Amino acid sequence: MSTRSRIGILHPNGATDTIYCHCDGYPQHQMPILKEHYGTAEKVQTLLALGDLSLLDARIAPDADEKHGFAYGERAEGVTVAYHRDGGEPLSPAQHHRSMDALKAANWDIDWFYLFDAENGAWLPPVKG
Repeated sequence: MSTRSRIGILHPNGATDTIYCHCDGYPQHQMPILKEHYGTAEKVQTLLALGDLSLLDARIAPDADEKHGFAYGERAEGVTVAYHRDGGEPLSPAQHHRSMDALKAANWDIDWFYLFDAENGAWLPPVKG
């Protein structure tokens, strides 16, 4: 069973943009990665541009000479796995909601929400879905 999450950005006006992440969405896994490797609004926006994820990891992309794919045996170590880029699926862009309440009410069947506060430049504590 996967721990599903949504990762995104909270804009100063209260709106959110988030993507889905299928695996390992529990705070003990995702918060250290998000804080250490995705600690600016620019890095979060780059992550969101990938669309929905299978797995969040420390690196957003493999090095130019690294092989990286969707299947377990094809993945480069420490690289985020995206459904579109790595799995060949259609891009599922970040979903926009006017507020955190609207995001949670969208019935995502999500275990955790992770939002980067663009105004304060920091990750908010995880919100249980």
